[in-house]
Amino acid sequence: MMGIIGGTGVYQIVEMGDLKEKKVLNTPFGESPPISIFMLEDQEVAFLPRHKEGHDHPPHMINYRANVYALKMLGAERIIATNAVGSLDESLKPGEFLIPDDFLDFTRTRPFTFYDDRAVHVDVTQPYCPQMRETIISSGEKVDGTVVENGVYVCTEGPRFETPAEIRMYRQMGGSVVGMTGLPEVVLARELEMCYATICMVSNYAASVSPEKVTIDEVFEVVEEKKKELIHLMYNSIVNIPEERDCPCSFALEGAEID
Repeated sequence: MMGIIGGTGVYQIVEMGDLKEKKVLNTPFGESPPISIFMLEDQEVAFLPRHKEGHDHPPHMINYRANVYALKMLGAERIIATNAVGSLDESLKPGEFLIPDDFLDFTRTRPFTFYDDRAVHVDVTQPYCPQMRETIISSGEKVDGTVVENGVYVCTEGPRFETPAEIRMYRQMGGSVVGMTGLPEVVLARELEMCYATICMVSNYAASVSPEKVTIDEVFEVVEEKKKELIHLMYNSIVNIPEERDCPCSFALEGAEID
């Protein structure tokens, strides 16, 4: 099974396939949002809206552990996520897609691991699944719009936008885009030995990159405008993903725990 975590503006994508059922799961970490399960060609897909429908959960209040664990309970081995992000560079324009290969974590208050009672040190040398990234990037050749192959995702706590000084710091540290929801999601997936990759939709320029004030309305406008291309990219990626997992994700816990 393939899992999808939809970000800002992506609350329903059942138009991708034939809806079988919709369910809420009770996990050890709380209740999941309603998860839509549908068939996409010959593959079963579980879609989970990160913020719930209606954007009820702000970034710092999302139950990331329940979301990822619920997909694991359903049998998902892989997750494709979407994130609306701000660009840290004028060369990366609103409406483009970035497939990150690394991250910087500036979150502060979120539960960030499944292993509070065990010493588990999971490796994140390749934080995003290389096999899934390769599939998404190659699938992007069939999609209208620009797909950027590499970049560093900077995750902030939110819910406020960033200051100009913070943006300058993130740029100096090598950041490409900034968002509020990518962490700890990617690490939680690795802790459960799930493959994880994300498609970052650039919705705006970050503070001070453009002289214009950043507004949430601007974010939603670009997301809505590019949503069809995003769904097309996810569709192509899912149908082209190799059946066998050939990546380090599936054995991520080997050597991670102190005996």
